[in-house]
Amino acid sequence: MASASGRILSGAEVKALSQRSDLRGAMRLGAHVLMLAGSGWLVWRSGSWTLLPAMMLLGIVQSALFAPIHETIHLTAFRSRRANAVVGWLVACPSLLNWHFYTAFHLAHHRHTQDPEHDPELALLPPSTLDAYVWRVMALPYWRTRLQVAAAGLRGDLSAYPFITERTAPRIIRSLRLMCAFLLGVSVLGMVLIGWWAPLVFWIGPQLLGQPFLRLYLLTEHTLCTMDDNGLTNTRTTLTNGLMRLLMWNMPFHTEHHLYPSIPFHRLPDAHAAMRKRLVVLQRGYAKWHVGFVRTLRP
Repeated sequence: MASASGRILSGAEVKALSQRSDLRGAMRLGAHVLMLAGSGWLVWRSGSWTLLPAMMLLGIVQSALFAPIHETIHLTAFRSRRANAVVGWLVACPSLLNWHFYTAFHLAHHRHTQDPEHDPELALLPPSTLDAYVWRVMALPYWRTRLQVAAAGLRGDLSAYPFITERTAPRIIRSLRLMCAFLLGVSVLGMVLIGWWAPLVFWIGPQLLGQPFLRLYLLTEHTLCTMDDNGLTNTRTTLTNGLMRLLMWNMPFHTEHHLYPSIPFHRLPDAHAAMRKRLVVLQRGYAKWHVGFVRTLRP
């Protein structure tokens, strides 16, 4: 959690910026669905030479559903609490990222940002060698964790995750089991209606190809930032192009979000404009950050 010293906006400013909107949420979700449909159509129409690039594009857009997952966890994608929960749960399924489980995980991350003992994101420390960097970016640790969590949910035992309480565990277990059943059902339906290959080319393959791009994106948020509770220095905002901001629901304004998680995605640019002169960890471009980071890694 950000310390008081990291606070910049007044209470009145935060209240004004924290107004949620069902319309803005629906418009951004609609844009994301159109991108999914368009990239899915490219996969459908692809030949042998263009199939993999089309699947990669679909996978990038699918993986970017992490942005509305994140927004709905904070109940800021929509004004309606139910809309946040339903949409968040559904868009989390393709990445095996159960919405109820990740809500507990992510809120613990906000409470204990960059605290090595309590921030669950630091269970997997940032890579310090080139091999570890490649392993991380390939998303292999991500898929291992997702399968472990799904298996734990099916067994009905989430005791390995300290951010899940005895009170919340039963609901998360039910949600994980429902997610597994839902994905199995959709996969079978796709095989019946389209062909046995449908889950491979429209889901599994795109996810394997697209998740590495999300790993590259997420690695920039806190890596090499301070390991303390100062919200101005423990989180990074990255300045990027409009397409990236559209795809990621303005999540690149990450310092602003961590300091004021009640501000919805469509007002984060306004928060950034009000705070920019005070931001400490500000990066221009994701590629530039990774080039610099790789140079710090041991062979």
